[in-house]
Amino acid sequence: MKKNIVIRSASIGFSALLMMFTGVASAAFIDFVIRDGAGSSPTIQPNATYVPNGLEFVISQGGMKAALGSNDINGSTISQIDSLTITRHDDTTRFAPGSGPAVAPYFNIWVTDGAGHYAVIANEPSNGAFQPLFTINGDGSKTYDLSYSDLADKVAKVYETPGAGTGTSWVHTLLGKTALTFADVASLSIAPPSAAYITNPANAVGSGAPDVLGSNVAYGFNWVFGDTLSNYVSGDEGYVVSSANASAVITSIPEPATMSLLILGLGSLAMRQRRKRS
Repeated sequence: MKKNIVIRSASIGFSALLMMFTGVASAAFIDFVIRDGAGSSPTIQPNATYVPNGLEFVISQGGMKAALGSNDINGSTISQIDSLTITRHDDTTRFAPGSGPAVAPYFNIWVTDGAGHYAVIANEPSNGAFQPLFTINGDGSKTYDLSYSDLADKVAKVYETPGAGTGTSWVHTLLGKTALTFADVASLSIAPPSAAYITNPANAVGSGAPDVLGSNVAYGFNWVFGDTLSNYVSGDEGYVVSSANASAVITSIPEPATMSLLILGLGSLAMRQRRKRS
């Protein structure tokens, strides 16, 4: 009986220990231009027509790209994604139903194997499996609120690394597959490469990769507007969005000294419980 009490006390303490070092990291976003068009840039501007904090991305030419990026969930894995959220307010009926621009933005996530290799993992907006996840709100706006469980069985695209287009990239080789889902890439860590990595031709990072035009600064998670093709041209008005967020469940590993103190404390608690029952 006494032994069971000690085990139960230690179990409760260990659960509390896990809770102390587990939390949800949420993202703050920075807007930036990825790529200009022929002689002009995407326009990024406030738009309070629908909500006070709306932000508008005007894509006036094919090839233009812009994004909202954040580094706040860097270090987490794809499987730790808790929520990817954004609300779109502009009239999507001007685009063909089910097309990429009708369900934009899409997301790009920089990932790494921790051994110096990087790639972008992305969804495909026109993928029919994603479209039911873009829910319509009472005011006509549309919201993505995607968890890892929403993504797990969906197709994951690989870009911005050698062999991405042929299924021979380091991601495909590591996972032993050419056709990937988000469940396949679940263990990859979210982290952007350096500007030096991006500008090294050997790494095959293209001009449409999610990094800041000019500085090549990259963010781990990105909501992306526009694309290489002219079908993403929005005209005026552009893509109007609000409430962008990304969050991940983070379990931090305490320093060895901190862990030792906690273990000693739990051991002391268990001993006190045993003495009380003696």
